[in-house]
Amino acid sequence: MTVTSQTPKRKKPLWQRILFWLLLLVLILVIAATAVGVYLWTKVPQDKLDPITPGALSVTTEPTVVGTGPFEVEVTNDAVRISQGGRIAWQTQPGVAFVSAGTGSVDFTEHLGYFWADVARTAQFTQQTVDAVEQRGPQVRISGTLSGDQGSTDYTMRLLAVPKSASVRALEMRVRVDDVDSVVLTAGIANGEKVYGLGEQYRPLDLTGSVTPILPREQGVGRGEQPLTYLADVTQKAGGNLTTTYAAWPSYVTSENKAFTFADTDNSGAFTIADLSRTGQASLEAWAPVISAEVYVADSPAGVVAAREAGKTRPPLADWVQRGAVLGLQGGTDKVRSVVSEMQQAGTKISGVWLQDWTGKRVTSFGDRLWWTWQLDRERYPGWRKLVRDLNADGIEVLTYINPWLVDATQKGDSSIENLFAEAVEKGYTVQTQSGQPYLMDQNGFDAVLVDFTNPQARDWYADVIADDVLGAGAVGFMADFGEALPFDAKLYDGDPLYVHNLYPRLWASVVREGCDRAEQPECLAFMRSAFIGSEQEVPMMWAGDQMVNFADQDGMASAIYGMLSGGVSGSPLWHSDIGGYTSINAVVKNYVRPPELNTRWAQMQAFGVMMRTHEGNRPAQNEQVYDTPETREAFAQASRIYAALYPYRKTVIDEAVSTGVPAMRPTWMVYPGAEGDPQFFLGAHLLVAPVLAEGATSVEVSFPPGQWVHALTGETFEGDRTVEVAAPLDTPAAFVRADDPVSEQIRAALKGR
Repeated sequence: MTVTSQTPKRKKPLWQRILFWLLLLVLILVIAATAVGVYLWTKVPQDKLDPITPGALSVTTEPTVVGTGPFEVEVTNDAVRISQGGRIAWQTQPGVAFVSAGTGSVDFTEHLGYFWADVARTAQFTQQTVDAVEQRGPQVRISGTLSGDQGSTDYTMRLLAVPKSASVRALEMRVRVDDVDSVVLTAGIANGEKVYGLGEQYRPLDLTGSVTPILPREQGVGRGEQPLTYLADVTQKAGGNLTTTYAAWPSYVTSENKAFTFADTDNSGAFTIADLSRTGQASLEAWAPVISAEVYVADSPAGVVAAREAGKTRPPLADWVQRGAVLGLQGGTDKVRSVVSEMQQAGTKISGVWLQDWTGKRVTSFGDRLWWTWQLDRERYPGWRKLVRDLNADGIEVLTYINPWLVDATQKGDSSIENLFAEAVEKGYTVQTQSGQPYLMDQNGFDAVLVDFTNPQARDWYADVIADDVLGAGAVGFMADFGEALPFDAKLYDGDPLYVHNLYPRLWASVVREGCDRAEQPECLAFMRSAFIGSEQEVPMMWAGDQMVNFADQDGMASAIYGMLSGGVSGSPLWHSDIGGYTSINAVVKNYVRPPELNTRWAQMQAFGVMMRTHEGNRPAQNEQVYDTPETREAFAQASRIYAALYPYRKTVIDEAVSTGVPAMRPTWMVYPGAEGDPQFFLGAHLLVAPVLAEGATSVEVSFPPGQWVHALTGETFEGDRTVEVAAPLDTPAAFVRADDPVSEQIRAALKGR
């Protein structure tokens, strides 16, 4: 027998075995965490829009040319082209249906003011025929059929030139389709033609390639920045995305100087899907059986915006606010006096203070919040009237805060104040549930009810609240917050929430204006974050909402610039933003607080804007404030002096914006068609601004339009029609004027003497 010896296996060292099991445990935990994360992520609501894709177009009539006013309508064997003075105003893509329709429904999921649309379709009618083109007096009428798998239906399109001013005519389109729930109107977009607008969109301005729901709602926390958005979604369904915004409406302009907008009619508030995802097409689908729209064309970007806004009246911006910064302060009488004194000693130009906590502070898990009772908190602000008088004597106006929500004042424990909540409930002035009860909505820590502004008596009552309780307390204006949260399952005094949700911001704006009028405040300064078509005719100023306290493209300082520029292109000419941002949260893996340079860079950007206002944020104690140290006070004072020095130039820009509707803050391509460079912008047509949008950066990339450009602060010159890295140390923002611009010397002289 042969015996084979075997060498016994050596055991691995203990440390290797421990390391192996630790790594295995980590791997198991990572897999488990990923699985849980994926599961939670699938539970986060998202828009499910299922856009309609237009089918084929068949023209059965003979080619013809008809007209309405200055517009020529040419119908060929496969397309429709509408022109004015030789310029194409609107056209269809050859062979593609320009009218489509569908049946079905839209359900909405809501959580804390976030709304998500879920489209369910039962039929689509995507194949179009043009069977008749008729000239009926000044009108052109196009009619035919739409067909699909579920049968066919008839449509009519009426075209009519309508006057908007002494020199501007719009082409009005009215499309009606029988027995459907939604109508789609599709324009043809030329190769390379860019599309801008759709309200305030916090993303790069060219929207081609996107699908966007026209739905005012909370903008979200993070909006794609990770891990913040993921954590906000799985914990509060509050992450949002690049399409979530407070101010959306169906209006766009293109790089070919064309404008398209839904007309301000009873059904203009219908939920709408803007589909720019298909090459050569721009579709807007309204969930209504009728679309009323207007088309404009001009020879420049500013010209087409001015044409679209012609004939509208807009409230002027108070002159006093254009002369210095507005300090956003909280904390009571002594705190306000102390900070104002320190900022004045630092050389800050102050036009006003914004005291949002005038009704008192409440603390929730989200941070410092306010008591929505709209009555002065005399304990927090003792000697309020004297404080207001003293500030006014120093040339400083007082702004406060209100929104369309009401909370039960008994919860505050102050029996001396009026309970507007109880009064509204008793009179039936609140939005209600389908069972007829006040619709209490969670505000992330407390419940509140919305005032029902479809009720004329409720509008009248709340306008008196603004005049008597808000402005009557000594303020000359206020932040008119919220307006985007009307539930779709609500019961209203008048109207269907499917239409009224989008219209509610405008109703809120009209109540704000009426309150200002009743208070006889000719320079009442109200600023809002929610908006829809028509809002710009009610309030003088918009603000860009609640950004994160960082520089991020998705939800930080950069996104605010995009939002202000797109909102201006879309029809609201004056925008500003919270200096320093608003939203600060501890997301466990990262505590989101202001980086040291954010306030300075944001203040510099707004110094070249139309209004300069700070915000302490939702967690003031955890975030750096402009008044905290001698260094922060000096940095902000420098920016405020730039803002004040620009008053003469900026006033002409603002007056033009109010008069014409052309925005004060303009994308580069609006001033120099074809030029790029967003999110840099122009203030008016003469001052180019390139904000620094990176922490620690001491230079900024500037895309100069053609010509020679002069740094407005340093005098350094740069050749245009190229992109250049320009020095931008923390005490020197980057702003430029063209050397041969007749306004350049005025701007440079003003800034030199600041």
